[in-house]
Amino acid sequence: MVSLLIFSVRIIQQNTTNSKLTNQLKVTAAKLNNLQNQDQYKINQSLKKNIDNIQTSYKSSLGLYQRILDLKAQKQDTTDLDKEFAQSLTYLSDLNYASGSASLALLSIDIKKQEDALAVAQIQVSAPQNVAQSNTPPGSGFSVQSVATDNGSFTVYIIAADLNSTKVIVDTASASDCSNNCPVLPLSDYVARSGAFAGINGSFFCPADYPSCAGKTGSFDLLVMNKNKVYFNAANNVYSTNPAVIFTGNTARFVGQALEWGRDTGVDAVLSNYPLLVSGGNVVYGGGGDAKFEQRGARGFVANKGSTVYIGDVLNATMADSAKVLKALGMDNAMNLDEGGSTALWDGGYKLGPGRNIPNALLFIHK
Repeated sequence: MVSLLIFSVRIIQQNTTNSKLTNQLKVTAAKLNNLQNQDQYKINQSLKKNIDNIQTSYKSSLGLYQRILDLKAQKQDTTDLDKEFAQSLTYLSDLNYASGSASLALLSIDIKKQEDALAVAQIQVSAPQNVAQSNTPPGSGFSVQSVATDNGSFTVYIIAADLNSTKVIVDTASASDCSNNCPVLPLSDYVARSGAFAGINGSFFCPADYPSCAGKTGSFDLLVMNKNKVYFNAANNVYSTNPAVIFTGNTARFVGQALEWGRDTGVDAVLSNYPLLVSGGNVVYGGGGDAKFEQRGARGFVANKGSTVYIGDVLNATMADSAKVLKALGMDNAMNLDEGGSTALWDGGYKLGPGRNIPNALLFIHK
């Protein structure tokens, strides 16, 4: 009872801290917006340049804040990072670009240190002391192994299942399309209610704690067909260039663009996410695009090699690293899944996570 009480107090304190930081973000944004609308802003080019710099720093601060929230979702103590972030916002709201920019640069370094420490801790807690070096994926079940690439060696948590005896499904917390305040569940709930033996978090979505997700919390824009044969976001994916994986019987089909796929409900599962990492045995992710893909962290994936399907995470990797790891493992095809604070992997229990609650999950069930 005492432990539960302490835990509850900590949760309340964390939520209070999140609320304060979010409110401070709103105040800073309002101040910048107000200054932009003043006549002096329009006529004073020197001031305009300064405010442009502050705006750039403010946008950077949003990305850093979301990385802090991802650490919180993984039950990490971010007290010091919260203080650094609050100080950075104070500089920006005071229009002190030089100090704000320098403060954010230091914050980015400190966030990276904690992200790296988390990756090391995950290996120490869930894996053997000396992770075996192997570029051969498991034939079945769960494995932790170190995979060698020309970018270095990476620890991989990987679960294998034979599609001749395993059915892959997608479960969703919502029964139909949802644009805001969408329901989310922990991965363990999806596993339990579907009778699955393994599972992983699914597509990218808008977490409720992200300031940028106001008005669309819990929503995801990607194509999904769940276990009840309900298609999600079908209308806005008619022209989607995001990749997708389709499971039916003992086959896994990866398409480069969701628009290549119709709305066949005769299959077992459909899940779209991005980017596609490996296709036809070759690396197809060329880098660029989203800056967060160049950061190191746990990279979720779904892949296949013949009729064997794989789910898992490459630890402390960029997106390009993840693609090279999956190529080194000999995968025919592989697609990235959500990551960061959403990271969750289950095989008889959590191997990674649980992370934050999620709107959909990819699951393995026995046929």
